[in-house]
Amino acid sequence: MNIRPGPRNRITDVDGILVGNAEDHRVRTGVTVIYPEARCPAAAEVRGGAPGTLNVQALDPASLGNAVDAVVLSGGSMYGLDAAGGVVAALGARGRGIAFGGAVVPVVPGAILFDLMNGGDKAWGEAPPYRALGRAALEAVGADFALGNAGAGLGARSGALKGGLGSASSVTADGLQVGAIVAVNSFGSAVMPGTHHFWAGPLELEAEFGGLGPPPADWRGAPEMPTPPGFALNPMANTTIAVVAVNAALDRGELQRLAIMAGDGLARAIRPIHTPFDGDSVFALATGRVPLTNPAMLARLGHLAADTLARAVARGVYHAAGLGDRPGWDEWRGRR
Repeated sequence: MNIRPGPRNRITDVDGILVGNAEDHRVRTGVTVIYPEARCPAAAEVRGGAPGTLNVQALDPASLGNAVDAVVLSGGSMYGLDAAGGVVAALGARGRGIAFGGAVVPVVPGAILFDLMNGGDKAWGEAPPYRALGRAALEAVGADFALGNAGAGLGARSGALKGGLGSASSVTADGLQVGAIVAVNSFGSAVMPGTHHFWAGPLELEAEFGGLGPPPADWRGAPEMPTPPGFALNPMANTTIAVVAVNAALDRGELQRLAIMAGDGLARAIRPIHTPFDGDSVFALATGRVPLTNPAMLARLGHLAADTLARAVARGVYHAAGLGDRPGWDEWRGRR
């Protein structure tokens, strides 16, 4: 199977998907909006032990409907749920959503990560910044967007390193497009202990996160699970949240299976993963531009989505600059 990154190596290589970021550097937080140009079906898979999500149950195949107008990834823990409200208000004003007589109701699920202890100014009183950040991120949507300390990844951490916003894409010779975007704020590490190699190294395409590949031949692993700095004081301050998208036409059950398979990409890129301290959540979107011809094609899409998400995780950490007490990967590598 001939796989290559799309021209941007971002989720926006899936036709019909746009992304916008907004940040507040004083607060050290941000919001990312994933915006399908046409309403499209969605699913979600939540595996972490401490999730923070919005409208996920509405995406269950047993629920009435699952088409969405946007997906919001936000910092801010519970405060960050306000970001989706800003997006809903802006989309409703545009007439985007489900029409009920004279009313329009946008459907906007989302997920949040914990970035409240990264040194930013969180003294916002009764006026958290997230509703405004959600609107700003929606206004910024386009095909090109920044990685690393951008959007929901601005205040993120990943183990002992700075986390960030990552994205990647996979395009096949027969026209399939698969993309992923992820805000990496993990308890576990994206880097193999005792090395500067990424767990996702064997999946790397075209030196997209340093070209280091697998670990040295004499690497034997770590004897025990490493814990990030400050863990004893702040054991619940994590969560990796992601969206994958494909250009295939999937029904609700097929899309749920895609989300389940895509979630394994986090396990290929972060260890440990799905801990009691993380709220790992993955959304899946299908733009419906290529017909699904057989069940094997769904399995292929799920496999591609998992690998693409794993690469996106590594890219998020690779592109992140140091902030507060967490060095960026490049800075940290230079110290070793």
